Amino acid sequence: MNKSNKFSPEVRERAVRMVQEHRGAYPSLWAAVASIAPKIGCVPQTLLDWVKRAEVDAGARPGATTAEMQCSARKGVKSSKVSYVGKAKTGLALAEALYGFAAQTHRQTYFREPSYPVHL
Repeated sequence: MNKSNKFSPEVRERAVRMVQEHRGAYPSLWAAVASIAPKIGCVPQTLLDWVKRAEVDAGARPGATTAEMQCSARKGVKSSKVSYVGKAKTGLALAEALYGFAAQTHRQTYFREPSYPVHL
């Protein structure tokens, strides 16, 4: 997942703060987000995601905080590397067994000692 960071963390924090400050002036969270998003140059859904993430990090909304997600992501990378190496080793052993058997059969079939005398 490649996400570009078009907006700096300071701009994100300021936009989230603006939504939280002006939330009471609008009938819904979406209305506040939709009015503020064009002012900073992002789409409303992006700003809504930032607001929700800030609420989770502040403990006002249930969910995994940013720190928890980063910690679990690092563990996931480590475990995926380990499982990848394990799969690669298993695949190599399987290929070695398969092709080793095939090569042995091939040698026995096509490179036998001739049954007739060969004069060199």
